[in-house]
Amino acid sequence: MSEQLLVIIDPAARQTDGESVRIAKDVLSAGAAAKVCLPEGPEEFARALGRRGSRRPVVVGDDRALVRAVTQLHRARELAGCALSVVPVGDSGLAESLGVPGGAVAAARAVLDGAERRLDLLVDDSGGLVLGGLGIPPEPVRAAAAEPVTVAAGRPWYRSLVRTLAPVRPRLAAVPSPGPSRLRVEVDGETVVDLGQPVQAVSVTAGTGGLARVEVRPLSVGAEATPYQASGQTVTVAGADFRYRADAGVAGPVRRRTWRVVEGAWGLVLPSA
Repeated sequence: MSEQLLVIIDPAARQTDGESVRIAKDVLSAGAAAKVCLPEGPEEFARALGRRGSRRPVVVGDDRALVRAVTQLHRARELAGCALSVVPVGDSGLAESLGVPGGAVAAARAVLDGAERRLDLLVDDSGGLVLGGLGIPPEPVRAAAAEPVTVAAGRPWYRSLVRTLAPVRPRLAAVPSPGPSRLRVEVDGETVVDLGQPVQAVSVTAGTGGLARVEVRPLSVGAEATPYQASGQTVTVAGADFRYRADAGVAGPVRRRTWRVVEGAWGLVLPSA
């Protein structure tokens, strides 16, 4: 692989964990000729990626930054000829599920010593991408609120020090789970479940060999119902307005969406072992 790297550090990563960002920069700069780019927003991020030249792009950031980079390369029709690397900083469940090491040092070493692996991609009929998997409806999330820190009155310098040193303990509020849905799910034109059968959840995962894995969990009354499973190149979901979680974001509402698998559409540098 080329030793010329373009290290694009997502602004959210710099705010979330500056120490991990510094470690990643040090490891990458010590092992290769690394040009570091500090975009201030999505537009600058896209411009930096588009002007990389012959340098191999390395994204330092969370799952959203990874999806943003793949989407930009896809829109520019440059995915086929680009081996992308990522050093996760922040939410990294997607990156780690794809095989990227979680720690800054291990991930940066994988950038330098790893090998490109071609991965399948889900592309929907609106141009959206799914790198890992999608779920219908979106899984319930918890809304976090920062817990106030008690400080001594009349000591502004002390209040500032406490805010800096005291850990932020999020106060979590559960968001209610959506109810059962009535959806028609088709895989390669064959109906897996129709509108007459309420379902609790549908999941679609970009598998291997050009096939997506589909699992439909029907609504169970009493004993848990056996999920329906299928695999194919195209998956269509239709029904009343529904939302879905794709990788790191939530999309919709839509009444119909089709995803197709593009085999080996993009390359991600992963540990050789």
